[in-house]
Parts: sequence; C-alpha cells; structure tokens
Amino acid sequence: PILLQGHERSITQIKYNREGDLLFTVAKDPIVNVWYSVNGERLGTYNGHTGAVWCVDADWDTRHVLTGSADNSCRLWDCETGKQLALVKTSSAVRTCGFDFGGNIIMFSTDKQMGYQCFVSFFDLRDPSQIENNEPYMKIPCSDSKITSAVWGPLGEFIIAGHENGELNQFSAKSGEQLSNIKEHTKQINDIQTSRDMTMFITASKDNTAKLFDCTSLEHLKTFRTERPVNSAALSPIFDHVVLGGGQEAMDVTTTSTRIGKFEARFFHLAFEEEFGRVKGHFGPINSVAFHPDGKSYSSGGEDGYVRIHYFDPQYFEFEFEA
Repeated sequence: PILLQGHERSITQIKYNREGDLLFTVAKDPIVNVWYSVNGERLGTYNGHTGAVWCVDADWDTRHVLTGSADNSCRLWDCETGKQLALVKTSSAVRTCGFDFGGNIIMFSTDKQMGYQCFVSFFDLRDPSQIENNEPYMKIPCSDSKITSAVWGPLGEFIIAGHENGELNQFSAKSGEQLSNIKEHTKQINDIQTSRDMTMFITASKDNTAKLFDCTSLEHLKTFRTERPVNSAALSPIFDHVVLGGGQEAMDVTTTSTRIGKFEARFFHLAFEEEFGRVKGHFGPINSVAFHPDGKSYSSGGEDGYVRIHYFDPQYFEFEFEA
C-alpha cells in the first residue's frame, strides 16, 4: 500500500473527487490535505481551520472543496489554489457537509451541543448574499437525535441523514419537509455512502452492522454483520463488493492485544452478504474507507493518523469476471 503521512491525529474522513485523481483527507487536527491518488504525493493543504475537521467534500468538477470543523465553521476553498472563498460561522461543530450533484448547493449539519439544537442548513452558492449574511435559504431543525452522517440523494432533490439513535431520514432540499423515516439500526450511524449511480446507499453503524438501502424508497436490501462497530462502508463502482472499516472504540483498544484488535478492512459480497477477504495494516480502528471511482484501488484512514491506498491485484479482476 501507499502510506500517506499528513496528519498528527486520527483521520475523520477521506474522499476522492469524481475523477479519482485526487484524494482529500481530514483528521482531528486542523489540517485539510489533498493528495495525488496515483502515487501518494501531497498536492497541498487548505489552512485556516482551528479545530478538528469532521468532514470534506469536493464538487463534481473539482473546482471547490467544502470542509466542516469543530471550530464552529464550514469553509469553501478553491481546490487549485487553496484559497479560502467563503466562511460560514455556526453555533456548534459542523459534523457533515456536501455539494449537490450540480455543485451549486451546499448542505451541512451542526451538532447538538452547548444548548444548541442540531440543524441542517442549505446555501445556494449562486446567491453570494446568503453566505455573506450567513442566511441559508433553508434550515431544518432536528430536535430528536443529532445527525451523525448525511449525503445528497440522486439529482439533489433530497438529502439522506443518519442519526445518533440509528434512524434514517430523507429531507427535501426544496421544502425541508421530512419525506420518509425508518429505523433499521439500533445504534448510531457513523457513515453513509452512495453507489456510483446513486440508486443505493450503504450505512455503517455502531451496532456492528452495515446495511444497504434503496436511495429513493429507503427500502432495506442487505445486511453485512461483523463483531465490532463499523465506522465506515463503501460500495465498489465496478463489482458487487462492499468494503467495511471499523474496530473497537479507541478507548477499549488498550485492553486487548493487537491480534484481537481486528483492525482489518473487510470485503463482503454485495448480493450474498458473505465475507471473502480482509486487508490488515492499520494500528487502530479504521475511521473512513473509500473506493477509487475506477474501482481499481481503495483507501482507508485510521485512528493511527495514516491513510493507506491499496491497489487491487490483477487476480482480483480476473476472479470477479470468471465468477
């Protein structure tokens, strides 16, 4: 694997751009890194945050980068120059953020902390006054349980939000109303990632499972079971494969030997729900996994502060096509 050493603290999220030539990494330090995914060379950093950075996203043509941080801000960057284009101040930490498919509308959710409620805010970047006045065109309150992960649905019509109590919601990006609500997980949802064609999405949860859902109907399709909390899950863009990353809570790790720590990335078959492979390497729980958009490699970011880029063997592709 290619080892990326650009963070001093544990990784919180890794994200490829749409072409897959760049990999963005954020961690519990204020640094936002961008790397060339082909050789692991660091292209640059986006400097400005003063707290842990929880989330990162790039728009579809990789012109802008969006980051959300525990310093109570969501920031928009010029991808090429690293210049900060916009700063949105919030009353609590920004936990999730994302561009819609067109790259014109951003959404982010804030934490329920210090007496403040959890909100999802929507800004239209085509109207500069919204960010200047810090007035989103829509703000949805979530009083019951805070949002821990959120992604845009197909065509940017709604967002899919996962909550601390295991619920999944769809919120309309036009009206803000809750379109549907299900509860398939028993514990917090740590991560949500969509498939390449946006028809399905996979959730990773503290209840030791990852589950596959239909994007529009939220119908529960598959369940992938492990014996430890799942922090992140990703769907292969070319095969019926799923990769899960997780491990015990960082605070429980010291009480077990490294052998039992089980910090491998685990591969499951999408249809049969069977595990067929594991990749070792991290010295702590894996916090974020992502497939390269061409499906030929995947990356994982861990509690140890490292990001590892793994290229699949040629046999991986032969085995799949024969199967």
